[in-house]
Amino acid sequence: MLVRLLYASRAVDTSPAAIEAILTQSRQHNPGSGITGVLCYGGGVFLQAIEGGRSAVSELYGHIQKDPRHKNVELLHYEEIAERRFGGWTMGQVNLSKINHSILLKYSEKPELDPYAVSGKVSFALLEELMATASIIGRA
Repeated sequence: MLVRLLYASRAVDTSPAAIEAILTQSRQHNPGSGITGVLCYGGGVFLQAIEGGRSAVSELYGHIQKDPRHKNVELLHYEEIAERRFGGWTMGQVNLSKINHSILLKYSEKPELDPYAVSGKVSFALLEELMATASIIGRA
């Protein structure tokens, strides 16, 4: 059974090296677990979608909740899915400081990432738009 989980968190360390370490670890660990997804970051906030088998996704989310690199981890949306939307990425990435801010403004009150202030469905719609506009990089 495939599921998709969407969560938000705040970065403890917002340095480029810390972000890269999270992405590197994801890309090394995820293929063996059948996990795919995308990580958006900006302004010290992470928005991540992870897809895969129910057990693998649950285990990974539990690990993220305990990861000292994240704080204020909050579940935004969880659903059973028929197919993956982010299957082309072991962990794609979007650096929101490098996209057109009108995309963010389309889905929120201000042109900044704040998944804590919108519904999970709105956050997922943002990810869909980022995918449609080829803003997601790191295909692997």
